[in-house]
Amino acid sequence: MVAGQRAAAMATVMAATAAERAVLEEEFRWLLHDEVHAVLRQLQDILKEASLRFTLPGSGTEGPTKQENFILGSCGTDQVKGVLTLQGDALSQADVNLKMPRNNQLLHFAFREDKQWKLQQIQDARNHVSQAIYLLANRDESYQFRTGAEVLKLMDAVMLQLTRARNRLTTPATLTLPEIAASGLTRMFAPALPSDLLVNVYINLNKLCLTVYQLHALQPNSTKNFRPAGGAVLHSPGAMFEWGAQRLEVSHVHKVECVIPWLNDALVFFTVSLQLCQQLKDKISVFSSYWSYRPF
Repeated sequence: MVAGQRAAAMATVMAATAAERAVLEEEFRWLLHDEVHAVLRQLQDILKEASLRFTLPGSGTEGPTKQENFILGSCGTDQVKGVLTLQGDALSQADVNLKMPRNNQLLHFAFREDKQWKLQQIQDARNHVSQAIYLLANRDESYQFRTGAEVLKLMDAVMLQLTRARNRLTTPATLTLPEIAASGLTRMFAPALPSDLLVNVYINLNKLCLTVYQLHALQPNSTKNFRPAGGAVLHSPGAMFEWGAQRLEVSHVHKVECVIPWLNDALVFFTVSLQLCQQLKDKISVFSSYWSYRPF
């Protein structure tokens, strides 16, 4: 009698488990066939909007990229003022005034008319967005995902591109002072910059930043302990380096910046897209907890 009751109970449990498994398998098939594609469409729409922010077309669809003027400002100093003109991923013009701290002499320098300065950070971020869109477009509505692993692999690949795009805007390159001196940016101005000035331009989050370094030469008989500075986004006064036959020290640092609204939009789109990718990955992963084996 007891054995029969146990067998009946076991059969009931197995039947319930089989029914539950059937329901879960049906839900999982719906997730693969329907919801995944809905999320992919949503991701493509968001990333196309992000891509449009980077292209900034002119009045015609085939026209040149429009120019945008941004006024440089700083809450801490009025030593540097100016206007930067951005055209897509390039600085097409720069007009800068620098008031020298020691004698209040006013220096004015601007880009030569035949020069543009490519902002590699913007170019790289745009390329990563394009690669993410390409990955998503390769799985159109007619494509049938057969396993959760396929979806996870695609989401990981898309997230990698989006993370790289975001990091290019949020993490400026660390450069040594000799690298800044050799970058070529200082040779783009007319009149030519004085030999005791270095200039660097970079993107930090949604801001375009301009840094001007004033230098002075260390005398050969200087008692200062010469220690060349390493790489940094922003060097501080007192940083030393060797350039040519001279040993130089940074005496003053002036940083000014301006907000680029469409870069802020792009960063928001990256964040929302990464969240969508992670949510889809989480849904796929939830199903694995219901089975002792992994059907995906």
